[in-house]
Amino acid sequence: MKKQNKPNVKTGQMDSYVVNNLDKRMTTNDSVPIHDNNNTLKAGERGPSLLEDFIYQDKLAHFDRERIPERVVHARGSGAHGVFEATADMSKYTKAKFLQKGTVTPLFIRFSTVAGFKGSTDLARDVRGFSVKFYTEEGNYDLVGNNIPVFFIQDAMQFPDVVHAVKPEPDKEIPQAASAHDTFWDFISLMPESAHMSLWIMSDRAIPRSFRMMEGFGVHTFKFINAQGKATFVKFHWKPRLGMHSVAWQEAQKISGYDSDFHRRDLWEAIESGNFPQWDLGVQLIPEEDEMKYSFDILDPTKIIPEELVPVQVIGTMTLNRNPTNFFAETEQVAFDPGRLVPGIDFSNDPLLQGRVFSYADTQNYRLGGPNFHEIPINRSVVQKHNNQKDGFSRMDILEGNVSYFPNSLGNGCPYHAMLRGEKGFESHGEKIDAKKIRGRSASFADHFTQARLFFRSQSEPEQEHIISAFSFELSKVNAVAVRMRELAILNQIDKTLAARVGKNLGLTPAKELDPLTLQFARQNHPKYPLKPNKPEVEQSPALSMRPKPGEGTIASRKVAFLVADGVSLKSVDKLRKALQKEGAEAVLISTRVGPLQYKEGGSEEVQHSYLTVASVCYDAFYTPEGDSVQTLKSEPDYIQFINEGYRHCKVLAFAKGAESLMAVSFIPDQADKGVIQESKQALAADFIAAMKLHRIWEREMDRKVPV
Repeated sequence: MKKQNKPNVKTGQMDSYVVNNLDKRMTTNDSVPIHDNNNTLKAGERGPSLLEDFIYQDKLAHFDRERIPERVVHARGSGAHGVFEATADMSKYTKAKFLQKGTVTPLFIRFSTVAGFKGSTDLARDVRGFSVKFYTEEGNYDLVGNNIPVFFIQDAMQFPDVVHAVKPEPDKEIPQAASAHDTFWDFISLMPESAHMSLWIMSDRAIPRSFRMMEGFGVHTFKFINAQGKATFVKFHWKPRLGMHSVAWQEAQKISGYDSDFHRRDLWEAIESGNFPQWDLGVQLIPEEDEMKYSFDILDPTKIIPEELVPVQVIGTMTLNRNPTNFFAETEQVAFDPGRLVPGIDFSNDPLLQGRVFSYADTQNYRLGGPNFHEIPINRSVVQKHNNQKDGFSRMDILEGNVSYFPNSLGNGCPYHAMLRGEKGFESHGEKIDAKKIRGRSASFADHFTQARLFFRSQSEPEQEHIISAFSFELSKVNAVAVRMRELAILNQIDKTLAARVGKNLGLTPAKELDPLTLQFARQNHPKYPLKPNKPEVEQSPALSMRPKPGEGTIASRKVAFLVADGVSLKSVDKLRKALQKEGAEAVLISTRVGPLQYKEGGSEEVQHSYLTVASVCYDAFYTPEGDSVQTLKSEPDYIQFINEGYRHCKVLAFAKGAESLMAVSFIPDQADKGVIQESKQALAADFIAAMKLHRIWEREMDRKVPV
């Protein structure tokens, strides 16, 4: 066993308590050697088992307790180790050492879904958690965020309510990992403040292609504090180097059936293969004196700061470079808390953030068995802790001496306060506050529809269609017509076309005004609601759309299915395979059976996947090479299914010269769009790669009038 040392900042590896069992003798948890691990101690071979069998008790006592309570939210997660390298001079704004240029800090990240249980699917329509634990030289800092920058509620008092509403309904414990049911939309339709978040969750952001291809956000407004004690408001953004991409809704349903671990597997395999995922950390900085400058309140967690108003400045890069050694010990036991700060970062007065600071620490105390969860290796700081706390469940450190209080003289006044020796410790920002105690909400939080409208109108036409389809699907699952009508009335305040289109799909006409019950609840927070909103600074924000911007596209780490059979041309395979490899993409051969694939030119190659064992939904694009294999594929129904489904899901397909005849047995038109590459008409590799960089040919579904 190795004691904890300072981490290797190049690899992010922390030498916590790592045990390797290779060539080691089996012992009890107290290191007593075990002679026989197969049989309990008995009074004779056929006699009763004996109570004194401490080896059995040791084994079963651990087994009986090896499941800890799963997280109430974010139960299903995936984690990875990595490093963060600061690349900008931030000393003007913050004294946080890990954010100073050139500093490399190890970290652990956990991605998750919010609503589902631990065993639910990765592909649910849901918010994705995006939480990072930085092991800094000043202690641990947790940036606990999501892949959506806003939230459903403005005040933490209602956090249990929104979670209870989205969870399976308590009478029948269904549906699992889904928001398409009565209780969720009952709650949302009574909460105008949820309007903005509901647009995001019905957008493609809620069904990402992978964890590696989604943005992350700190959600709340925080404060940077510099060495002089000056505060600057800050919003955190994680920008993925691979771009932002989603899957189609119907595709998500099929992936859940074929591989419910799709996102978890994707992250693991990418890191194992050396395709280390990267995100740039960006910040939006707002001078303290500009707190009330905008048409919205920067402390309102249901609002964004449009990037057109305050550009995102990149200050560093995160690289994930190592998978967990043990899922339970690391990914399951890692404990995040937005209240875990370091000098140079502080809270704002966001009422949702203020409530989370209590809730997260309290939850971890319960879930991980007491107040010493910070001593679990994955949660340990890389710098030694020093205080007078000695007891509690699962205490691991052994504190010497007879002193467990402060001040003291028997322990030489130690551990001492930093200020006593002229050193610096964590100091909260000295914000001046002069106010009365009140349960209420600022009128500056009362505009619930302007930014929801901004989000919808900033989407491309296909993205808007997806939002309309998502609302239509979700509300069609709601049995209570009154709930549907209330939500349609909210949508009508956002965009009349949006409301009318969803209403038509439900056979309902949206009301012009909010439902009286919705108004009643809204006026509990704002007695004069609705208030006249301020004029917005921007009407559209291109940054809110996921469509790749010109020059942004990459196909690095994408999986391209090469659809083959015996007799395929190796020359035709290699022609595109080598071009894809130069771009960092992976060619995966899929044949009529697993095992050796026989090439037309002679020789063979081992194939791991067949049309019966994998599905088109698990691949990003498709290529059919030429060769004698073409005749085989013409009568292979699973091949036809592959290309038909790939086309329907708006993916890019390519056909070599001799394979173009296969289009005739599919429903792919001969005069197809820019996402169908025919070698006899186009530059196979160049045009295929260019089309893949667009991610999907979403316009294809507009011709069909049926969003996928």
